[in-house]
Amino acid sequence: MWRFVKAIKDGEHRLAPTTWAAAIAAGVYTFAPIDLIPELVLGPLGFADDIGLWSIFAVLFVREQRRWQARLASEQG
Repeated sequence: MWRFVKAIKDGEHRLAPTTWAAAIAAGVYTFAPIDLIPELVLGPLGFADDIGLWSIFAVLFVREQRRWQARLASEQG
């Protein structure tokens, strides 16, 4: 995974705009004072919306990583 992150940082792989949007949304939403399901009111259930958004980002990130790995495999073989 760290090679993939380094490839993004070094510009060897470009993330899709939807992946960037999900990453930014997950980060902002996690630390924003406004919450759809507040943790203070509903306790652990309040983390459901945060986990959902991070799950979407994780799925997109894994998709990007697989796309990068496929590109590397096609360049080598």
